[in-house]
Amino acid sequence: MSKSVLLSIVLPAKNESLAIGATVSRIRALYPEAEILVVNDGSSDNTAEVAQAAGATVVAHPYSKGNGAAIKTGARAATGDILVFMDADGQHDPADIQRLLERINAGADMVVGARQSGSQASVGRGVANRFYNRLASYMVGHEVEDLTSGFRAVRAAKFREFLYLLPNGFSYPTTSTMAFFRAGYSVEYIPIQAARRIGRSHIRIMRDGLRFLLIIFKIGTLYSPLKLFGPIALSFWGAGASWYAYTFATSYRFTNMSALMFSVGTLVFLMGLVSEQITALMYKDS
Repeated sequence: MSKSVLLSIVLPAKNESLAIGATVSRIRALYPEAEILVVNDGSSDNTAEVAQAAGATVVAHPYSKGNGAAIKTGARAATGDILVFMDADGQHDPADIQRLLERINAGADMVVGARQSGSQASVGRGVANRFYNRLASYMVGHEVEDLTSGFRAVRAAKFREFLYLLPNGFSYPTTSTMAFFRAGYSVEYIPIQAARRIGRSHIRIMRDGLRFLLIIFKIGTLYSPLKLFGPIALSFWGAGASWYAYTFATSYRFTNMSALMFSVGTLVFLMGLVSEQITALMYKDS
C-alpha cells in the first residue's frame, strides 16, 4: 500500500480471547502502520483486554448486537481509505491481506478471499455455500466464487454507501457483495485456504437454518427481483396451462384450479415488478 493510503483492518470479535491475541500480533507484525480495530461485540470473556495488549484499538458494544452490527461499527470508526475485514478466530491468514490489497491497487472496489475446497467448516455448510454461489452467479451474470466469505478488502467510501442495507446478523457478506454488484462496482476474488477456527463457532445449524434460507430470497431482492420472481411466475403459468390442456382434452372444461394457477402466477410477477422498482430506488444516488 502507498504511504498516502491509510489501511484499517477490522475484526469483529465475540468471546475470542483464545485467538484474538495471536491474530492481532500477526497483523501488527506485517502492517505496523495500519489501524487495527477490534470490535468487541459484548464478550463475556477478556477478549477486549487481550486484543488491546496485542496492539489493537478496541471499540466495544455494551451488549452483543451481532456480527453485521460489529462490521458496521468498525466501518464507521475506521479512518483508513481501504478497509480489510477478517475473522478474529484464527481462520484467516494475515499474510493473505497483501494479495487482497494488490487487487485493490489494480482498480478493484471489493476483493474477497474465496475459500477453496477443504476450507469449509462442515459438509453441510459447504453444500449450502455452493448453492448460494450458483444462485448469486445466476442473479448477477458473473461468477461468484464465495458469497459468504467474511475475509475481504473494500474501498471505505464505497462500502459506507451501503451500511444502511447491512443486517446486524451473519449475512453481511452476502448483502455487501450483492450491493456492490448492483451498484456497478468491481468485485474480484482471490483463492485462500481457511484454517480451522480456534474456539467454538457462534453459528448453530438449527437456530440459524431458517435465517440462512432467507439469504436466498435476499440475494434476489437485493439485485434483480424479477430474476427470482419471474421463474416462479412462469412455473405457475405453466402449471395452469398444463392443467387447462388436460381438463380441456378430457372434459372440455376450464377449471377453477387453472384460474387459480394463472392468477397466482400473475400476482407473483407483479410482486417482482414492484420489487424491481423498489430495488432501483434503494440504489439511487443521493
